[in-house]
Amino acid sequence: PSSGMDQQNHEAKMSLLAWQMEKGIQLVQINGQRRYGAPPPGWVGGPPPAGTEVYIARLPQDIYENTLIPLFQSVGRLYEFRLMLTFSGLNRGFAYARYGSPQDARRAIAALHRFPLRPGRAIVVCWSTQKRQLVLSGLGVSVRQQELEAKLQVLTEGIHSVTLHNSPYQGEAKLAVLKYKSHEAAARARKTLMEGNLRLGKAGIRVEWLDPQLKKKLQPCEEEPLSSWQQGSESLAVPWPVAPSVPLESVLGSLNMLCCKYGLRTPVFSSKCVQVSPNGWKKFWCQVSIPGFSVPVRGFTWVSSDRQGQSQHDQARVAAGLHLLQLLSEAL
Repeated sequence: PSSGMDQQNHEAKMSLLAWQMEKGIQLVQINGQRRYGAPPPGWVGGPPPAGTEVYIARLPQDIYENTLIPLFQSVGRLYEFRLMLTFSGLNRGFAYARYGSPQDARRAIAALHRFPLRPGRAIVVCWSTQKRQLVLSGLGVSVRQQELEAKLQVLTEGIHSVTLHNSPYQGEAKLAVLKYKSHEAAARARKTLMEGNLRLGKAGIRVEWLDPQLKKKLQPCEEEPLSSWQQGSESLAVPWPVAPSVPLESVLGSLNMLCCKYGLRTPVFSSKCVQVSPNGWKKFWCQVSIPGFSVPVRGFTWVSSDRQGQSQHDQARVAAGLHLLQLLSEAL
């Protein structure tokens, strides 16, 4: 079977070369990716604004730009296309397409998310959020979240959240995912940290952009990114204060009354514990959405383990519900 796959892949690469020669397409390979455009032939003006890049995943490994570029050009004006490659030159299953306008990027998501490139092989197309997130790998087992957050706030600007994970790489203890408020802030932080300004008592700390495949390994339970994540990501998780001591029933009652008044559907909640601190507090990720209305509200809140009479998930949902109530009362 592997020789059949090799033959199929060889034929795919030959087709790619023939297409490049026929169309006069230039592809530049550098640092594990192959790039088209930036700018493409005939482009007039500067690069497009932020919020114009989409992330493409679940690509078959033997499909290349001769199939992908015409497909993604068919829905809008393409500025750049980047295909991620393995060391041996296979595609790594994901790519990025950057469009001339946010409207074209939105059209690409609407038209091509779940598009069947092959029978039974639907691709994922969603807003690109990778460029706000960095990964620090090679951290020692003794690194503590609070210590790391404090150092990063001193060294870098615009940090949104820091999460520590057990490393999926053999021989490494921990890694941290750093989320910044903008691509610019993340790029500046990456430069600062690459210059060796982070001292955590261990040599060999590396800083890189967060790879979507690593992100998937770290969050196996998380759904694929939703196309309703607007560019700018204002709807992405924000830190909320400690969950207040309010009965969930009263928050749900107020929310349901407000939704009923404006003809909206019942809010849907989900929550999960993402961190436990040594003193017993737990950090919960929570999402609440009203089907068919706007975008989900996501956030983090700290929950006490010794509060009586209410489950920790309910405490987290209280914080999310109060946040949504505030947003709705401002918007309606």
